[in-house]
Amino acid sequence: MRERETERERETEREKERKHTREREHEREREHEREREHEGARECEGERENAREREHEAERERENTRKSERASEGEREQERAREHERERESEREHERERESTRERANMSEGEGERDRTRAGERQNKQERENTSERGREHERENTKEQEHE
Repeated sequence: MRERETERERETEREKERKHTREREHEREREHEREREHEGARECEGERENAREREHEAERERENTRKSERASEGEREQERAREHERERESEREHERERESTRERANMSEGEGERDRTRAGERQNKQERENTSERGREHERENTKEQEHE
């Protein structure tokens, strides 16, 4: 009888040991699961950080594009203003030529030769000034183009 009790006690001890082993295994599994969850959370945070960084980079690119477009628009506006001024100067030159032609037509024959000479000199002087102005304008444009390069 004593032997049966001892056998039962051993069996009870083995059962307790098996139960304790199962509990430790369950605890290890739960710990591994928590680690996997934390790792997943870290990976998600990393992905979110990468997405934020990509969005910031895209915003910087958009801003640079907008700045470039504004600069190009400013250059186009300046070129339009220069072209408009050249057109106005050309119109003024044509008006001076028409006026000079009218003056020559209205001159009398006696004073006509001397006045025509003066008018021709004025016209030549004006043409030299216009040519000189166009040359300076052309030089300024070349300088600006070289600065942009």
